[in-house]
Amino acid sequence: VQLVESGGGLVPAGGSLRLSCVVSESTLSTYHWGWFRQAPGKEREFVAAVNWNGGATGYADSVKGRFTISIDNAKKTGYLLMNSLKPEDTAVYYCAVQRATSHQYYTRDYEYSYWGQGTQVTVSS
Repeated sequence: VQLVESGGGLVPAGGSLRLSCVVSESTLSTYHWGWFRQAPGKEREFVAAVNWNGGATGYADSVKGRFTISIDNAKKTGYLLMNSLKPEDTAVYYCAVQRATSHQYYTRDYEYSYWGQGTQVTVSS
């Protein structure tokens, strides 16, 4: 299973970006999706997650109300729409997927088996 991310870049504070993550797999599966980020000198942290059918989502308090996670299972693609970006949102963002064994999404990085390569998001002040 391979994940390819795109959509990162440099944006001024208050701006928006949409990250995309495409899953490449030959067999049809259902996945929970998650987005994490890691800033320089900091540990990787949870950002947002969605369950396999898009029916349930969860967000870190720091991004709640500003970020929106979504999926398109037909395209095997996950998205993270980031609005009202702040300089403290600057980090490498990673998408992750895990085959669903329940209806509840996962929020811990060790619960995910498959990861993207990361995409840099830089928010200027």
